[in-house]
Formats: sequence, C-alpha cells, structure tokens
Amino acid sequence: MKSSRSNGSLSSGSVSIGSLWNGSLWLAWRQQRVLVAIGVAVLAVTAVIALYFRSGMLDDLHSGLFDHCDPGPLYCSRADTGSLLMLDVEPLKYLGALNIVLPVLIGVVWGAPLLGRDRELGTHRMVLAQGVSRGQWFAFRFALAAVTTVALSGLLAGVFAWWRQPAADRSYGMFWYENTALSGSGPRVVAAALFGLAAGTLLGLLARRVLEAMGLTLLATGAMTLLLEWTHRRRLLVPAHTYTSAGSMPKPPMGEKWSTGHYGLITASGRHDDVVNCPFPSSAELRECMTQHGYVARFYEANPAGDYWAFQWADTAILGGLALLLTAVTVLLLRRRV
Repeated sequence: MKSSRSNGSLSSGSVSIGSLWNGSLWLAWRQQRVLVAIGVAVLAVTAVIALYFRSGMLDDLHSGLFDHCDPGPLYCSRADTGSLLMLDVEPLKYLGALNIVLPVLIGVVWGAPLLGRDRELGTHRMVLAQGVSRGQWFAFRFALAAVTTVALSGLLAGVFAWWRQPAADRSYGMFWYENTALSGSGPRVVAAALFGLAAGTLLGLLARRVLEAMGLTLLATGAMTLLLEWTHRRRLLVPAHTYTSAGSMPKPPMGEKWSTGHYGLITASGRHDDVVNCPFPSSAELRECMTQHGYVARFYEANPAGDYWAFQWADTAILGGLALLLTAVTVLLLRRRV
C-alpha cells in the first residue's frame, strides 16, 4: 500500500510539473503571438516581392541586353544610345537595409518589453506566485523570442542571397562589398538580430519603464550597427591585400575586389608613396616620372571577393559573442531585479 501511494504521488507530481511547464509556454506564446504573426507576415510579403523582382531580373538577363557587359566594376552602357545599363536592384537594396536595421527593430519592439512590460506593470509577481521560478519565467519568454528571431532573420538573409544571385558581383548588379550586401546577408544577420534581442531584454530588465528601455536599446543597437559599418570601411577586422605590378606595367585588374582607394608607387627600398607623386596613366610620362623618383613598381590595396566570408565570420563572432554575454548577464541579474 505504501509503495502504491508513493507511485501515485510521483505520478501526480509529474503531471503538475508538466502542467506548470505547459502553462509557462502557453503564457509566453500568448504574450508574443502578435509579434510572431507580424514576423511571419513580413517574411511572406518579402518572399512574394523577391519572387516578382527576381523573375524580372532573369527576364532582362535572358533578353541578351547585358551579354556584352564586362562583369568587372566598370559600368555597362547600351551599344546604341550609350545610356547606363543596370538591373533593377533598388528593391533588393531595401531588403538589405531592412536586414541591417533588423537588430534595432527586434531589440526595441521585442527585446525591451520582453521582461520590462511585466516588471513595469507588476504582473510578473502574479506569475511567480503560481510556482513559476524566475528561471522559467525568463527561459520560456526568451526561448520563444530567440527561436523566432533566428528563423525570421535567417530566412530574410536567405531570401536576400537568393534574390541577389542573378546580379551578384556584376557591373550591372550588386557587388559583394556594397553595404546592403555585406551587412544585409549571411550569418551575421542572424547574430545581429540575436544581439538586438539580448540587448533589449537586458535593458528592459534594468530600466524602470519600457519606453526608457526602448530608447536605450535604440541607442545601443544603433551604435553597434554603425560601429561595425565603420570597421568595414576602415578594414579594421579584415585587412586589405596589397597588389603590385613591376615598373610601369598595368596593375592587376580590380575585378570583384573592394578597393580601399589607396594607390601608389614603391621605391627600391620598399617605401610606399602616394600616387600623386606620379599622377600619370601607363605611358611614357609615367615611366619617366618613376625613373626620376626611383620608383620600381606600383601598388593598390583591396579586399578580394573571398574576404566576404572573413567579414561575415568576424561580425558573427562579435555579435554572437555579445548576444551570449548579454544573455548571461540577464540571467545573473534576475535574482536581484525581479
């Protein structure tokens, strides 16, 4: 009889624990379902727009109008009128811009109220009084938001890459180093979105009001976005390569490389001087100037197309690491702030 009661008690306890966890998940879903629905709607609309404009790109390419175009960085013109030829990539750039500001939007709209709303209204006390631990209260909310964030950002980045593919690294399309392509695609979009969510969640826990947390999140995520864009331009995380050519021979073609704008000449001792010292094209004047100043070669600095992934993984490591750090800080502060 004692064993029977013990088994019955254990079974009852298991049911209550399961009900408790199911209830926590249901509450998290109820509070975030509108945001999840908005995310699904944004993704669906984006996919339809991408399908429409990408089909137009393919039709233009199959028309033969671009067959004579050089795939390099020089612009392509119509043979008959001389007017500039470009695929319609403006809508694609809008999607890239959306992906860049995604961490700001997610942090402000989703992260800041995630814990901050309950704390401001005091409703978290009622939830905790039902036997839900602080860890569960946080875990279910954050897990649902994080899973949705990963799915939304990953799919938006995937749609961008698929849409851009016909126009990738072409003079009439979009090169890999344009900011909407470099920062609006790849795994860094997912890491950035998670960083925005983690930053907003932490600031929502620390701030006294949700609006205050939203403002702080806007500043933090916006500053981080601008900072990474600055590091790209300055080549701080991924240094540029130096390409040289002996004497006055033509420099290696730029092709898909991302130039730093730094061109120059090299002396026999290896000193690099600015190109303004001999501002001539490949000609007799250039050879004469180089001989006069003791220059033996020319150079330029640029990042090759393969550095796209170096930029991606550098940003992903920074943003993903910050997301993990901010989430850990939030967990540690839960005991004191709730």
